[in-house]
Amino acid sequence: MLIEQIEHRWLTAFERTFALCKIQEGEVVALLTESQSRRINVDLARISLQRMGAKIFEVCLPTPALSAPAPVRSTGATDVIQHLAPVVAALQRAHVVIDCTVEGMLHAPELPAILKGADGVVPRLFMISNEHPEILERTVPDPALESVVRNAMKKLRGTQHMHVSSKAGTDLNIQLKSAVVGGVWGFCSKPGMVSHWPGGLALAFPAAGSVNGRLVMAPGDVNLTFKRYLRDTIELTIENDTITRIEGEGVDVEMMRSYYQAWIDKEGHRDACAVSHVGFGLNPAARWDAMTFYDKRDCNGTELRAFAGNFLYSTGANEVAGRHTLGHFDLPMRGCTIQLDGQCVVNEGALVPGVFESPAP
Repeated sequence: MLIEQIEHRWLTAFERTFALCKIQEGEVVALLTESQSRRINVDLARISLQRMGAKIFEVCLPTPALSAPAPVRSTGATDVIQHLAPVVAALQRAHVVIDCTVEGMLHAPELPAILKGADGVVPRLFMISNEHPEILERTVPDPALESVVRNAMKKLRGTQHMHVSSKAGTDLNIQLKSAVVGGVWGFCSKPGMVSHWPGGLALAFPAAGSVNGRLVMAPGDVNLTFKRYLRDTIELTIENDTITRIEGEGVDVEMMRSYYQAWIDKEGHRDACAVSHVGFGLNPAARWDAMTFYDKRDCNGTELRAFAGNFLYSTGANEVAGRHTLGHFDLPMRGCTIQLDGQCVVNEGALVPGVFESPAP
């Protein structure tokens, strides 16, 4: 196991990343933490911000009791704030919120209110994924990634139809006409922005009834909720957004069925089985094989969402489609071909050169 202690190189990585977020001397920065936060990342953030001259305060909340029917991992929807008005009010008045909660604030219900700001201040929120600092050190954001992600988002916004296929048997049709598009390049420099580290992906949240077809996960694809590389083939039939059949043999298939069934039994509906978002990774510095080298407690798996050329299929909460659930799977897949209105942008797991790069001046 890697040791968690203050290292000079990790302070350097944090300072470089905060500099990309344009954190200035004298800015008020809130550290949002909880009792189960990875303390080394909180300490590295605090020391780095102090060295940069920021004015810091920390809001540390108790990690809430479990309410889910099964373990919850990597949802991006922490429930740590519990709608506490004084906490929201404090965060609204910070120029920057550094999110070191375990699950992250990306889909937390309090985020819209926080980003509205107060007293003339509009915060920006930067989530540090719950990773060991070595992972963060390897994936310090590249400024050049911003234009690539922005171009991919623009492409997604102008797309009516996404088609995903693979040699494994995937044949998936996704209508994007009314989708909401997002993207992350690993830093946020303007008021009202939200980003996370590691970054480098573009996503679309499809409207209800937009996804149909067959999704085949092959050995080597990843179930990030379980932090597990698949050894078995899983065939998913998707009808009107929802997984209606999970076919195949082996423990990977059985575990997926079991986890989904826990949410179905608890919630009385199948929203956990429906699409949350779809997208693709754009970060050449992120590695598909990285999870092999870390204990599960050291790795949140955000890097694997972003590795260049993956197709990311996720199920669970989707506000655009009016679905709310804590049951969530992030499923990065290799070897897929992605077409946007007939144009190939990812070919058998590799980004098509030049599609998302800005033209030379």
